[in-house]
Amino acid sequence: MSTVGVVEGWASTDAGLTRSFVFKNFSEAWAFMTRVALAAERADHHPEWSNVYNRVAITLVTHDAGSTVTERDVKLAERINTFLA
Repeated sequence: MSTVGVVEGWASTDAGLTRSFVFKNFSEAWAFMTRVALAAERADHHPEWSNVYNRVAITLVTHDAGSTVTERDVKLAERINTFLA
């Protein structure tokens, strides 16, 4: 695991930067995932994630850098955080 900076609300684990989110309902979770998907596509950096009803779990790691956390992961995590405001 890299020692790249930690992002508020995200945990640095062996899997990468991880965070779980809980929304009011499935529609809010899906809208959030859509915003994340568009930002990830623009950054050409795509999260590992799962969704069950109103819950979304995201893991960010750079596979082509040896599956470590890089500045790309930090930047995407910071961008994702802006969708919560």
